[in-house]
Amino acid sequence: MDNLTIANKTYTSRLLVGTGKYKDFTETRTAIEASGAEIVTVAIRRTNIGQNTNEPNLLDSISPSKYTLLPNTAGCYTVDDAVRTLRLARELLDGHNLVKLEVLGDPETLFPNMAETLRAAKILVTEGFDVMVYTSDDPIAARQLEEIGCVAIMPLASLIGSGMGILNPWNLQIIIDNAKVPVLVDAGVGTASDATIALELGCDGVLMNTAIAAAQNPVLMASAMRKAVEAGREAFLAGRMTKKVYTASPSSPVDGVIAST
Repeated sequence: MDNLTIANKTYTSRLLVGTGKYKDFTETRTAIEASGAEIVTVAIRRTNIGQNTNEPNLLDSISPSKYTLLPNTAGCYTVDDAVRTLRLARELLDGHNLVKLEVLGDPETLFPNMAETLRAAKILVTEGFDVMVYTSDDPIAARQLEEIGCVAIMPLASLIGSGMGILNPWNLQIIIDNAKVPVLVDAGVGTASDATIALELGCDGVLMNTAIAAAQNPVLMASAMRKAVEAGREAFLAGRMTKKVYTASPSSPVDGVIAST
C-alpha cells in the first residue's frame, strides 16, 4: 500500500494512536504494537516523558527510537499554554519539531477554539515547529491553517472521546478536496467502520485514542483498527462503483440466458 508523508518523513501506517486512558504503560505498549502505528501522540501536560523525575516515564515503554513521538497540547485553553507546552516538549525530546497543536475552547465538549488555534499555529510555525493541528470541520479554518504553514490538518469527526463517528462527511470532503497537505481525522472515531469510512472518503490517515483504550479489549481493538485503516485506504485507491439510484445491474451477464418456455 502507498505510504503517508508528513513533514518530509514517510510512514507505512496511516493509523496514529494516543497513549492516554490505558490501565498501565504495559497495556499502552501492547496496544500500540498491535495497532501497527508508527506515530504516537503524547499529552505533555498529562503524561510524564521526563519532566517528573519521580514518576514512571512513558519513554521506558514507548521508545523514541522505535516510534515518532507527537507531543500534543491536550488540556490547553490559551495560546500561551499551548506554545509553552510545546517548547517544553522540544526541550525534553532534544529538539523534536513535529507536534500536534490543539487549543480547546470548552471543557465539556473539548471543541477547539479556532481563533486561539490560528494564533498559536502562527507562533509555532515561525519558531520552526512542524505543526499538525486539531481543528473544527470548517473548510475555511482548515484553509487558513494550511496557509499559515501547518504540515497536516486534523479535523474532528465528532467530539473528542464521543465515539460518534463521522457526523459531517460533507464538510470533511470539502477539506480533503482542497487541501495540499495531509488531512487526518482526529477525534470521534468509535469503532473500526468509522476508521474505514474516513479513509474511504480520502483522508490520509486517522488519529485515535479512546476508541482503542476504552474498548473492552484494547489490544484486539487496536488490531481491528489497523485492518480497518488498511481496508479503507485500499478501497479509496480502488475507486468504488458508481451509486445507481433505482437502477439494478446484474453481476452476471444476461446475454445467452436460456429463456423460459
